[in-house]
Amino acid sequence: MLDDLDRRLLRHLQADPALPMPELADRAGLSPGRAARRLERLRAEGVLLGQEAVVDWHALGFALHVSLRVSLDKTAPRAFDDFLEGARNIPEVIEIQTFLGRVDVRLSVVARDLGHYQQIYRARILSLPHIADIESLMTVAVVKSDEELPL
Repeated sequence: MLDDLDRRLLRHLQADPALPMPELADRAGLSPGRAARRLERLRAEGVLLGQEAVVDWHALGFALHVSLRVSLDKTAPRAFDDFLEGARNIPEVIEIQTFLGRVDVRLSVVARDLGHYQQIYRARILSLPHIADIESLMTVAVVKSDEELPL
């Protein structure tokens, strides 16, 4: 279980993952050595999975974000495995989620423009195996995008 010091450390780390250890420790009210040991324990326990660079795909020229909701032909024995294997190999698919219910999989796809999306959709997405139904939802605006947990 997390104690107050762990939560404080994680709150500051979430707010600014690039903080140098001495500053992170100071903000959390710990010595740098103690803060480092706590973070190492949190990593070992699987609470802290790592730090990553978040790249703004808009800044790299990807202007479109499309969410595809896919229902699979579940009569095929390897429908999920085959579909997911193929979807993982499409570079413009930046996220894959699976669900229980009418929709089986959601793909997040980025593209430079509508023409680029059309190429991805026709040449790569529609060639994925076991698609029974597919619905495209184009993102108009992102209202909230926050991975920070309320600790």
